[in-house]
Amino acid sequence: MNAIIEFFKTDGLPQLGLAFLLGGLIGIEREVNHRPAGLRTHIVVTISACLAMLINFEIVKNFEGVVNVDPGRMGAYVISGIGFLGAGTIMKEGASISGLTTASSIWASAMIGLACGIKMYKISIFFTILVLFTLLLVNKSNYKIVSLLQAKNKTNDCESCIKK
Repeated sequence: MNAIIEFFKTDGLPQLGLAFLLGGLIGIEREVNHRPAGLRTHIVVTISACLAMLINFEIVKNFEGVVNVDPGRMGAYVISGIGFLGAGTIMKEGASISGLTTASSIWASAMIGLACGIKMYKISIFFTILVLFTLLLVNKSNYKIVSLLQAKNKTNDCESCIKK
């Protein structure tokens, strides 16, 4: 039993496991709201970004002093690569644009994966909470605030028209 526990403590498995769970939480929110990128996409992005950092640090560990290695290089490539994936979710239809939140949630999932990969567990968890708070609550309150402001502006516009 101890061998099994030790196996899961090493070789990046805790990082990948946390990345899987946190990406899954964001993916569930997107799936429940019927968004194009859901559970599978967010999990794969998060664990892939995590793995990129794990590989990068293995490269640094194994080749430091032999060749010039940059511990953040693969993370930088993840960030730019995710831009292409996110861009594919953004659609323009007439005057409206859709998919920006999906693109940003994919990007956020990649950042969570990178943070998990370098063992920034508390930041990864807190950032996931912030993302979920934004996706779940800000959208609903945003509609209420916008509706109130639009109603106020319509009232003010009509009053100014009557006064003229």
